[in-house]
Amino acid sequence: MSIEKANRPIVISGPSGSGKSTHLNRLLKEYPDRFGFSISHTTRQPRGTEQNGIEYHFVTKEDFLKLVDQGGFIEHAQFGSNYYGTSVQAVRDVAQKDRTCILDIEMEGVKQVKKTSLNARYLSLQPPSIEILEARLRGRATDTEDAITQRLAQAKNELEFAKTPGVFDKVIINDDLEKAWTEFKAFCVSEE
Repeated sequence: MSIEKANRPIVISGPSGSGKSTHLNRLLKEYPDRFGFSISHTTRQPRGTEQNGIEYHFVTKEDFLKLVDQGGFIEHAQFGSNYYGTSVQAVRDVAQKDRTCILDIEMEGVKQVKKTSLNARYLSLQPPSIEILEARLRGRATDTEDAITQRLAQAKNELEFAKTPGVFDKVIINDDLEKAWTEFKAFCVSEE
């Protein structure tokens, strides 16, 4: 997939609970005409007030796997019993609006995007520690104990992966919300 005329997409990755949604929502609110969020597909059920086509495209496992077979994803992965993926069309939709596309993806997705011609910039947002991450996940009260355990195990893998030289252009430790926001915004609004 090639989107040469558009701004370089930004891949944002980090463990669940690291603050990605908080920073992304703030960025999109402050720069509504500059950035666009690629809406991922998932086979999981909506949480709370999530709506199809807004937070995610909620699809059946059968429809998701059909799109995989058709080569419709830039990246996709299974987490727990659910699938997640960024479709080629989701990125095109943002680029066609002359906006910088932002992809919020996990470690396996980053590995896959690195193998494409997307020419993205990569940012890792991380919690100050696994203990603080666990407290954040428990504080959300949206996940079962089993899901929290899975998320923490995945977080350890993602934090280790983020240490790989050359994977991320920028790593931000989200230990102070305003300091992290300043770094996050600076990375996103800079052209390179």
